[in-house]
Amino acid sequence: MIYRGTRCHLCPTCIHLSPSPRRSPLTRRLAFTLFISLACAAPALTQSSSPAQPTSSAQIILGHSVVALNGPWKFHIGDSPLDPATHAPLWASPSFDDSAWDTVDLTPKTVAFDPIGGNPGYVPGWTTRGYPAVSGYGWYRIRVRVETQPGEGLAVDGPSDVDDAYQLFANGTLLGSFGDFSGAFPEPYFSQPMQFPIQRGPQASSTLVLAFRIWLTPYAAEFIPNAGGLHTAPLLGSASAVAAVDEIQWLQTIRVYAGKPLEALLFLLLSIFASSLILFDRTDRVYLWIGAVFFLTALLNVDVVIGSMTQLIPGRNLLLIEDIFVLPFLLAGWVMVWWVWFRLDRPSWLPKTVAVLTLLYMVSLPIGERLFAGTIPDSVTGAFHIVSVIVRLVLLVLLISNVVQGIRRQGFEGWLVLAPVILICPSLFRNELNALHVRGIWFPFGLQMTLADLASFLLAATIALLLLRRLFHSVRDQRRLALDVKQAQEVQQVILPETRTVFPGFTVESEYRPALEVGGDFFQIIPNAANGSLLIVAGDVTGKGLKAGMLVALLVGAMRSTVESTTDPRAILEALNRRLLGRGEAYATCLALRIDAAVSLANAGHMPPYLDGQPLPIDGALPLGMTSATNFSTMRFTLAEGDRLVVISDGIVEAIGADHQLFGFERAQRLLNTAASAADLATTAQSWGQQDDISVISVTRTSVLKPTAV
Repeated sequence: MIYRGTRCHLCPTCIHLSPSPRRSPLTRRLAFTLFISLACAAPALTQSSSPAQPTSSAQIILGHSVVALNGPWKFHIGDSPLDPATHAPLWASPSFDDSAWDTVDLTPKTVAFDPIGGNPGYVPGWTTRGYPAVSGYGWYRIRVRVETQPGEGLAVDGPSDVDDAYQLFANGTLLGSFGDFSGAFPEPYFSQPMQFPIQRGPQASSTLVLAFRIWLTPYAAEFIPNAGGLHTAPLLGSASAVAAVDEIQWLQTIRVYAGKPLEALLFLLLSIFASSLILFDRTDRVYLWIGAVFFLTALLNVDVVIGSMTQLIPGRNLLLIEDIFVLPFLLAGWVMVWWVWFRLDRPSWLPKTVAVLTLLYMVSLPIGERLFAGTIPDSVTGAFHIVSVIVRLVLLVLLISNVVQGIRRQGFEGWLVLAPVILICPSLFRNELNALHVRGIWFPFGLQMTLADLASFLLAATIALLLLRRLFHSVRDQRRLALDVKQAQEVQQVILPETRTVFPGFTVESEYRPALEVGGDFFQIIPNAANGSLLIVAGDVTGKGLKAGMLVALLVGAMRSTVESTTDPRAILEALNRRLLGRGEAYATCLALRIDAAVSLANAGHMPPYLDGQPLPIDGALPLGMTSATNFSTMRFTLAEGDRLVVISDGIVEAIGADHQLFGFERAQRLLNTAASAADLATTAQSWGQQDDISVISVTRTSVLKPTAV
């Protein structure tokens, strides 16, 4: 049954309730909501003129309804002494005389909203009522005469907005608390609706003394505007009506913070998307930086959702998570995002400076915000607050400096970033602006929207646009690079000899398996028709890919030009060494051998050839390009008819199997002893687990040549 409230014609402070006609469920809900609004906006309860009461009281007659306890409340700063016998707070006792306390009226003077949560019926706290910057305990007491139907259950709906934690007493009995009062200092949660049932006897009329013991944190006293105590009036009424009001207040809270889970999901998806772009371009670290800052933004919204919707984590711990982990790394991340995005290299000290400032930020912010009050003196917290402000200003200057340099370098992209970066500035100093009563939170359509949210959305939109633009350019560059690699691969295929060639007196097989599209192994097989000799040059340049392919082209060109004047293996290696000197880390192992009546061999760090399955005993030497002083290993030997000479690269012996076992020299030698072809040897090593370029050259003597004068 829903009751309709009418004011008594005889007593202006007494509310009588009578049953209303039966209505549909929707009509009843609307009528009930309207009644709650009217009741919360009712004038303050006036004091009773009875001289027998130690303090003024108000008389309320209740049906299935609620009434806002706007006042008169009695207020006193500080904490209550304890009863020596019961150890209960004396200020909670119904017999305590609070007539000397201040009188407080919780009736909103105008249509006011909570600047943090957006709830209606907001009343400034005790820091604006004569107790500025006073943190700690404060007590509110009210004496209420209640008349209800016999057996009617009563409940109190706690204040929807309070700073910061409280305990509620009814006639000296603790009904419950909002916050954890078990430690040396209470641990508050973010403001949430709470309801407290009142255990009463069978009488229909009684007097209740409600007392709120409230704890205000030093952080809120300094940085939250109008902080301290009750900001909305508690509600007293029947248990069923209070439960309905509590549900409405939860719906209001959910509406205010409904956007936060969606923001968290949005930025988490953006984080995954941005980080995944590194798969398209592994050289561009900016994707990882953007993914990190979007993840921290998502974490910040999760922090708000947990604090506003649950009591899983105390509010101070949530603020510590923000101040120590999220906010410092988020700001430092944005500085590095634009440093990497615009490819800035000056000043070179910026990354290390950002790292040091981030550490200072992580230490100074929570201490400066007095989150460790009671353990750190106020003089120290004040100094750390100044340090945190300076650190934030320096990081902000670096952030804007990066964007300005981006404007100078790239123009359009820099200007596009400037607006959302400017919006970040006030969000970095939200507490300082709150203390100055500068508004930084709005409630469009009942949803909470902060400057930080607006800046994050604009940055997300800007980065999404820039990422698409950057990705387009990256794909275009990769296509151009792929074309260059394909052309280099085609050039390399042109300069390589055929896989099987028959010369007078020789059968030559060769196999080349690059690890990438363009390899670093090279070899040339050059017959001399004038004297029937055969020149073979094989080598391996440092690195892989396009750079290695360019070095190969350089060496093959130098080799071909040198062979026109000499076929001496040592002279060929000396010429190639001169070409590589002074080219940075351009090195190459190389082996040159000339086969005629005898075989002349010169080696510069390359693997020794195998003669009929056995490695030739040749000394080691430095690769080409390392020093101008040439000291190549040389030797001469004969190649009889039927003998087989095989030159392999280190890509064969360095192949690694699935069990991390090397292919090794022994396996290579066993294959060579079984007269495996060049293709078989290359295929076996490749299937074992190719790690480097593989090349194999096999020369078999088919007839004995007669010496020819040169």
